[in-house]
Amino acid sequence: MSDLIISKKNEVYLHIECEPHIQYELRDAFSFEVPGAKFHPSFRKRHWDGVINLFSPQTKQIYVGLLDRVVAFCEQYGYSYKFQDNKFYGTPYEQNENISPAGVVDWVKSITSFKPRDYQLLGIYEALKNNRKLIVSPTASGKSLMIYALVAYYSQRNENILIVVPTTSLVEQMYKDFEEYGFDVGSYCHKIYGGKELQTDKQVTITTWQSIYKLPKPFFQKYNVVIGDEAHNFKSKSLVSIMSKLCDAKYRFGFTGTLDGCQTNKLVLEGLFGPAYNTIRTKELMEAGHVAKLDIKVLLLKHDELKFNKYEDEIQYLISHEKRNKFIGNLALDAKGNTLILFTRVESHGKLLYDIINSKASENRHVFFVHGGVEVEQRELVREITERETDAIIIASYGVFSTGINIKNLHNVIFASPSKSRVRNLQSIGRVLRKGNNKTKAMLYDIADDTTKNGRKNYTLNHLIERIKVYNEEKFNYDIINVNLR
Repeated sequence: MSDLIISKKNEVYLHIECEPHIQYELRDAFSFEVPGAKFHPSFRKRHWDGVINLFSPQTKQIYVGLLDRVVAFCEQYGYSYKFQDNKFYGTPYEQNENISPAGVVDWVKSITSFKPRDYQLLGIYEALKNNRKLIVSPTASGKSLMIYALVAYYSQRNENILIVVPTTSLVEQMYKDFEEYGFDVGSYCHKIYGGKELQTDKQVTITTWQSIYKLPKPFFQKYNVVIGDEAHNFKSKSLVSIMSKLCDAKYRFGFTGTLDGCQTNKLVLEGLFGPAYNTIRTKELMEAGHVAKLDIKVLLLKHDELKFNKYEDEIQYLISHEKRNKFIGNLALDAKGNTLILFTRVESHGKLLYDIINSKASENRHVFFVHGGVEVEQRELVREITERETDAIIIASYGVFSTGINIKNLHNVIFASPSKSRVRNLQSIGRVLRKGNNKTKAMLYDIADDTTKNGRKNYTLNHLIERIKVYNEEKFNYDIINVNLR
């Protein structure tokens, strides 16, 4: 008799029968500490140890997408296992035997005039072959074409498809991308956000996770395919809620630029979508000429020596610093080409930068201020105008413009606010990498601040060190330039 008997409960969970001691070994093997758990009320009250267990000895369940890891667990510890069929959901492990690399090439050629790259074709193949996959592909690598290929494939097989994204801008962006690829979006696609109609007879629904995660289970029952774009930006609890209600959705595909520093743990993302598959790195995209070459100038602003007791105190000092803000404004005004300035605080910093820059810009120069309060239609208008311009300036919040906004004609990006988030940094860099007409080079100005006192580094200087680690890991070229603000 096998040590583990593995079957599907549904398309979300596996059921594992095994001895109690193996159950607890599985629990420990598939657990992780939640970052920041110590600040959670349940942790403080000692109702929770800050650990998430993905296998429960009580329910004997674990996510279907972790099957490969369960098998690896068995092989590591010498346990035997067998798969047991579920008459409705089939075997735990299955592949689409009708899919081949050559077939994928022919298929993509038949659905669009856009010429796919080799790594895109491999990503599409991996997804279609395995029925579920977490595709890891950096910003500007062409994830939208891979998603479109999956949508076209399953729509021709009369499957209902749910596409979930983190922002309303991405809903509109994806709709337009599909249209560009040659898809009949008017006949096939329905958009849900901001009070739009929930019910549709169209095969493809594109929505934000915020619009649907609280909806009852019947809404999800008709979908057999789910695609999550920018999956690293989903809140874990909301994503689990959506994916669990899609209990009959056999085909599951997640897309993300990185798995490092995600809001949702890698094990959870793989469990809900499937094993991770990496397509290509950003440096390889540059070397192949698929994206613009990137130069990074780290502008290290030297301040008076100051010690801050709290991070918030330091931030307030920096964003209200007159010389610092004027420096950023002049940098944007002097930069050649279209420029994106990214900030975190709308009223206290973003509005201030906008007023400085807008007051000095010439009358015929476009200066935009974009944040969460700006309507989707207006954001799209900003994108369209910038595509036609050569010296536009966009002052935008990270939350709005660091993810999913594709402006090919963007030449410079300025980090006006400190950040140590690997995901945010790479996503933000990705905004400027897309090649456009006569554009082969992009520039990142990384604004950093040094108030070191008595050898003790300030908070945001430590954040710079984290960004430098990312630049080194990605093999980006960068220079550090000291700028005296004293």
